[in-house]
Amino acid sequence: MNRLKKLKKIRLHREGTSILITSAFLLIAVNAFIYWLFDCKIPFFFLALTSTVIYLLMINFFRCPIRLFEHDTENIVVAPADGRVVVIEEVEENEYFHDRRLMISIFMSLVNVHANWYPVDGVVKYVAHHNGKFLKAWLPKASTDNERSTIVIKTPEGQTILTRQIAGAMARRIVTYAEVGEECYIDEHMGFIKFGSRVDVYLPLGTEVCVKMGQSTVGNDTVIAKLKP
Repeated sequence: MNRLKKLKKIRLHREGTSILITSAFLLIAVNAFIYWLFDCKIPFFFLALTSTVIYLLMINFFRCPIRLFEHDTENIVVAPADGRVVVIEEVEENEYFHDRRLMISIFMSLVNVHANWYPVDGVVKYVAHHNGKFLKAWLPKASTDNERSTIVIKTPEGQTILTRQIAGAMARRIVTYAEVGEECYIDEHMGFIKFGSRVDVYLPLGTEVCVKMGQSTVGNDTVIAKLKP
């Protein structure tokens, strides 16, 4: 019941509200100006078509499907984002754990949903935002050099995982809802990244990986790993 209460039941993400409203007024104003400026309506029709396509792409970007994970969540790690698996490897994690971890990275293209979900149930232990560069999100250095937000969660079973929201070449704002000390749940939004990005999940070594390189993921639906009991 608590999980259901915390769901953000919206079809368009709230992070897009101001952008969509402002863009709508701006596009209408520009189209109206062109309509009255030229006697020939061909420029207007061309601009109107282009504006419609752009606006529909923006609506698609900020869409926010309501998803419920219908299975047992114990020791389960779900995909925190829609996208494609671009990294599965052991790496040195030097911000929080300072040891080797298994990293699974999901790259989000412009056509993917950009809402992010918590990958596990648990309690938030650490949250930090770091300013940085805006390299292409699929590059290995993006995980440590780009603007990013780090969230560490301890699961009810005692495992600790780290997830990192990473800005990409086009992303210019990372929104993170996590706060230290609060309970978090699969099904709940962790944040949002505007216009292209990536999410990394750092897991204990020995974790069973349930996805493969290049596989498409559905946020809050695809099981990407199973933690050791």
